[in-house]
Amino acid sequence: MPTPAPVDLTELSTSLGGSRRLPGHLAHPEGTGPWPGVVVVHEALGVDDVMLRQTERLAQAGYLTLMPNLFADGGVRRCLVPTMRAATSGRGRAWADLEAARQTLAEHPDCTGRVGVIGFCMGGSFALVAAGRGTFDAASVNYGVVPKDAEHALAESCPVVASYGGRDRTLKGAAARLESALTAAGVPHDVKEYPAAGHSFLNDAENAPRLLRPLTRIAGMGPEPESAADAWRRIETFFAEHLTDV
Repeated sequence: MPTPAPVDLTELSTSLGGSRRLPGHLAHPEGTGPWPGVVVVHEALGVDDVMLRQTERLAQAGYLTLMPNLFADGGVRRCLVPTMRAATSGRGRAWADLEAARQTLAEHPDCTGRVGVIGFCMGGSFALVAAGRGTFDAASVNYGVVPKDAEHALAESCPVVASYGGRDRTLKGAAARLESALTAAGVPHDVKEYPAAGHSFLNDAENAPRLLRPLTRIAGMGPEPESAADAWRRIETFFAEHLTDV
């Protein structure tokens, strides 16, 4: 499986008004490029082994994949709250960081210039708002918050594939609202809710702090392999359709 290599996005990020320190992880597919690019936006728990494996998986599927560390400039404790606010408000330095990652991929000699975005949890919220900005060519939204003014916010959205868990109490009805908004806007989309899944069901392992895992299990959070397998199939099919040059 492709191994993500460290990259430094600081110079571009600071020039755009973003973080003063922005490392990332870049994973190349096997073989010879160029390939489409995908920016990975991590969960609220930050960059960990689970998120790195998601990055590797997308590279294995044929995408030049870059995950910026949105918490690097200050650590999780200082960055978590403002970054989560930025995810839904569309404002804040994290957006400059994501734009730095997008530009880095788009201008990379191994990239075709077509770039998608995928996000999980907090990252899913970023991916959905980013979709509405029109800078990405496709977006994969995984249990992300749907904006209150979704129809307006997504009026000019790129194509969206989205996955939600029916057992996710924090996002009850989100899939239906997103489906409705994208349909009204005429945006190509594939939205699905999985009845057996909860929040973070696409993760391949539990990654909450150990002391909190009994609570996350009670809340139905964490891996759900059968739902995840179907969601990944849909994501890869959708990205192949919208990010691959024809």
